[in-house]
Amino acid sequence: MRFLLVLLVVFYCFIGCKKSVDNKINVSNITVDLKIERFENDFYNATEKSLPDVKKKYPYLFPESITDSIAISKITNKDEIELYAETQKEYKDVSSIQKELTSLFKHIKYYKSTFEEPKVITMLSNIDYESRVVYADSLLLISLDVYLGKEHPFYSDYPKYIKENNTKEHIIVDVANAIIATQIKPENNRTFIDKMIFEGKKMYLLDRYLPEISAKEKLGYSKEKMNWSLENEEQIWMYFIEKKLLFSTATSLNKRFIDVAPFSKFYTSADNDSPGRIGVFIGWQIVKDFMLNNDVSLQELLNKNSEEIFKKSNYKPRK
Repeated sequence: MRFLLVLLVVFYCFIGCKKSVDNKINVSNITVDLKIERFENDFYNATEKSLPDVKKKYPYLFPESITDSIAISKITNKDEIELYAETQKEYKDVSSIQKELTSLFKHIKYYKSTFEEPKVITMLSNIDYESRVVYADSLLLISLDVYLGKEHPFYSDYPKYIKENNTKEHIIVDVANAIIATQIKPENNRTFIDKMIFEGKKMYLLDRYLPEISAKEKLGYSKEKMNWSLENEEQIWMYFIEKKLLFSTATSLNKRFIDVAPFSKFYTSADNDSPGRIGVFIGWQIVKDFMLNNDVSLQELLNKNSEEIFKKSNYKPRK
């Protein structure tokens, strides 16, 4: 009996270690050529005489509507100067961001050999948190003024769930998500379980691309919201089943459980304690169980439909 117990302990330790090792790979031999260009430095330190050189260096950031006079007025604007100065306090040196981006790009190359690292440019966007990161194949734009820290006075009027991700630590998550959005083809399936699993695939890619980043950071949750999700996983799943939501095609479920929001809408007293996007959290758990219980590659996962993933995941919420 004692021997059997020892075997069981060893077996479960092996399973736990295997799950961890799967996400941590050796990328030391993968080469990445990365240099961050600081548009905000070049722009806000430009003069009327040197502005043409800046425009020549960054032509894609100067549409025809931005005349020289408009550009100079921005450079000399008091509020713009203050925004630039505050950003410089936090990001005079971006070596830590470069290190994180290098690791991310190496991991992406490991799983997708055709991936080519984009040109990375930092900039200011007047705190446009809906366009924190813009990725377009060969170009990656990062708006540093959105990541000054969740307690920064510039964000005093922003909702708490938005400010939660206005941190330096979240830059790499937003970059990875922007790249992942171009790697996963949108699916036509419209049921709630389809949507959750689609989001779960993206979260699983985050696991592979950012193995050192915490789950709460990947989801954009506070510590309290993350704990609530973990403690209530079984109740969340039972709610979805009892309300017959899994195979519903109601688009209202997107706002309630998939989209970025201050909380998820169960229409119960627990709503305010819950985080938004709880359907993404559940989809992530389903996909993780599928990968744990099936011998498939990452690319095979992305090509499988949600019905097969759901059936073969043998998903059981953690109690």
